[in-house]
Amino acid sequence: MLTEKEKMLAGQLYRAADPELRQMRLLARQKMRTFNDEPDGNKRSELLKNWLGQTGQEIYMEPHFYCDYGSNIYVGENFYANFNTTMLDVCEIRIGSNAMIGPNCQFLTPLHPLDPIERNSGLEYGAPITIGDNFWAGGGVIVLPGVNLGDNVVAGAGSVITKSFGDNVVLAGNPARIIKEIKSKQESDK
Repeated sequence: MLTEKEKMLAGQLYRAADPELRQMRLLARQKMRTFNDEPDGNKRSELLKNWLGQTGQEIYMEPHFYCDYGSNIYVGENFYANFNTTMLDVCEIRIGSNAMIGPNCQFLTPLHPLDPIERNSGLEYGAPITIGDNFWAGGGVIVLPGVNLGDNVVAGAGSVITKSFGDNVVLAGNPARIIKEIKSKQESDK
């Protein structure tokens, strides 16, 4: 029999009111308060390294940062996030190396049943988000549950990414669509 936490991480219906999950969210809120009140960027980076599921050595986030748990967030080397990043991590959020996240970006893994009786029963579920290396998100980008993005993806300011995309693309709009393919510097010089 799976625990509610195991169901949550597997993307199955689970009860968010489970005592273990409530305690984990309470701990995350305490860590958020400490992080968001810390004026020293180096100290904030150390807090993240000891809190998130995994980080590289080079990580920097501006306050305010919001999450459900923090332990389900995995970011690579050279991760930067500007002010007011939200990462709701009921399922894993994985972002590769060399990511630049603009202000007010949201990465949202939670989902709720469409059926009102089921939704009102307190059941919910989620879907993970996976993003490759060299991701750049302009201000206000929203990435929805279940999205997978390849390497070298740029998301224009205000984009709402509702589906998955491959490598080397610029996305924009709501819903986001490909507006440009990115050619490498070597390809452009030919």
